[in-house]
Amino acid sequence: MKRTFVRVAGVAAMVALLTAACGGMMSKPTSTTPAAQLRTGLNTLLSEHIYLAAAATGAALDGREAEFKAAAGALDANSVAISKAIGSVYGPDAEKAFLPLWRKHIGFAVDYTVGVATKDKTKQDKAVGNLVQYTQDFGAFLNSASPALPKNVVADLVKTHVLTLKDVIDAQAAKDPVKTYTALRTAAGHMHMIADPLAETIVKQFPDRFGS
Repeated sequence: MKRTFVRVAGVAAMVALLTAACGGMMSKPTSTTPAAQLRTGLNTLLSEHIYLAAAATGAALDGREAEFKAAAGALDANSVAISKAIGSVYGPDAEKAFLPLWRKHIGFAVDYTVGVATKDKTKQDKAVGNLVQYTQDFGAFLNSASPALPKNVVADLVKTHVLTLKDVIDAQAAKDPVKTYTALRTAAGHMHMIADPLAETIVKQFPDRFGS
């Protein structure tokens, strides 16, 4: 058991190092235009969200309380950073409204994780229902800030986000490392499908601020 844990921990450490390295490269785009920096910044923050969320849920499912608290703290710091990025574009009122909205879906993911850990199907189903409803709320938020982003399109993209994160949690609970890391790559890879159109829409909406 100890050797297995060491091997898994070693893989986790390697993933963390690779993520940090990739994050460092992503934070230094070859193009330094405001539009490129916006796109890179959003992609980096949203990808980081996935890896930190997975670290938190994995620790929670394994009962590693100290690690869970550390990961949850880093995840919330990431949430604050995303909110500040939103505020830098849409203003302080949007930032103030965004943070509790974003935190809400993290709370629902935690609820689902607890349901899985306790084998409580009712709790799991309720959490999934809340996450699906959340996608509509998030779509409405972004549509109000950027009307060119259709609410239903945003909601569908965010629905894929929450479902791919659910896949990660399910694989972690099954203690299947292959499925876990495959699902993690899928979930992280999907985030550019949110970050890229959001960045593109913002650039078009505020050409005086993000033009080349």
